[in-house]
Amino acid sequence: MKFKSILVSVMLLCLFSTAALAQVMEVGVNAGASGYMGDLNPKDPFDFSGAAFGAFVKGNLDPYWAIGIHYNHGKIKDNDATSSNPDFRSRNLNFSTPLNELSLQVDFNFFDYFAGGGTKRFSPFIFAGIGGVLFNPRATYQGQEYELKYYKTEGKDYRNYALSIPYGAGVKYRISDHWALLSQIGYRTVHTDYLDDVGDKYPLVSAYGRIDAEHPLYINLSNPSQLPHNWNPGGQRGDYRKNDTYFFLHIGISYTFTSDKCFTF
Repeated sequence: MKFKSILVSVMLLCLFSTAALAQVMEVGVNAGASGYMGDLNPKDPFDFSGAAFGAFVKGNLDPYWAIGIHYNHGKIKDNDATSSNPDFRSRNLNFSTPLNELSLQVDFNFFDYFAGGGTKRFSPFIFAGIGGVLFNPRATYQGQEYELKYYKTEGKDYRNYALSIPYGAGVKYRISDHWALLSQIGYRTVHTDYLDDVGDKYPLVSAYGRIDAEHPLYINLSNPSQLPHNWNPGGQRGDYRKNDTYFFLHIGISYTFTSDKCFTF
């Protein structure tokens, strides 16, 4: 809780400071798709697996620079059973998790552009920032869903929130003095390897899912493989990278509250 309180306090302070300095404030919404790279998808940076949406408030400091607070929600998932890799299929892990992200981001426009005016109606841009993300990986086995964090599938605890570093690029198009369209793709390097509940080794003692009348079979959540030779206590369960990545592809619209004072050059 302390991490989340500090992160929100810093972002609100930055936003209020920006509002005092900015000549043009901008609000917007976006929607699109989300995906992830990690232990179940180590290679494909365009493997979108769920829907996403978000909102933002920005202060445009001048035609080139803007700073703002962004909220994004998405869902990511993957399943070894559908992998083209036979080793992954035999491992037989799966997960899904919602993502709730709050971040502070800085935009840089390459052209003389801002939604309230400017000499250009169009500009490519890049962005980077810092944020935090909440997640809660779940797995489905034999029709029953399990919240994996509570089963310690690798014999250890991990937090369900982490620091994230957003970065990406996009394009903006001004359709009037107040309204603009945008499209962007952004990646997040996240300071955890457990978005997918997979990050280290098989535990020495396996974690079994709860049993009830409708699901009488034991479910080994640590190692759900049906192949006996896959039983490997202490062996590597995921890849060796220490950070997962998630990403958003967004299309959005924004409205700019222009002031009477124009930018000076």
